[in-house]
Amino acid sequence: MSDGTTGPASRRVFIDKQSPKAFHALVQTSEAVRATAAEAGLDRTTVELINLRVSQMNGCAFCLDLHTRKALRAGESSQRLAVLPVWRDTELFTPVERAALGLAEATNAPADTAAHADAYATARQVLTEDQISAAIWVAITIGAFNRVSVLSRHPVRPHAADQP
Repeated sequence: MSDGTTGPASRRVFIDKQSPKAFHALVQTSEAVRATAAEAGLDRTTVELINLRVSQMNGCAFCLDLHTRKALRAGESSQRLAVLPVWRDTELFTPVERAALGLAEATNAPADTAAHADAYATARQVLTEDQISAAIWVAITIGAFNRVSVLSRHPVRPHAADQP
């Protein structure tokens, strides 16, 4: 009798590999969203902060690993990445980033209407409508990727540069 932690019952289907057409459509959506964010004036680090914050909330180790590396390559600091889970308690983030992070968190909690109202009120003060839309789309898209990776149990492997 299996306890569900080992054996065939615990092995996950990598749904991105099992249904490549659907996954490719999600990748294409992500590319369109990235272009939309750039056109709206959201810089790459802001986009990666959204990706990271939503991935933290969803517990997606694979996406956290991937987007931490992307954020660092885009010029993000390790200090800001370290305090991202408590971004409201620091002065390290710009008003634009704070508004985008608030929208990202609200988007990731669709039933929390109070969070939506607060996030929109803040966003309206510092973001354009195009930026509001783009930030929400970034959060929606990374949330979908989080679900693909979490439900597939995509592994996080050590990087060659991190090996002794």
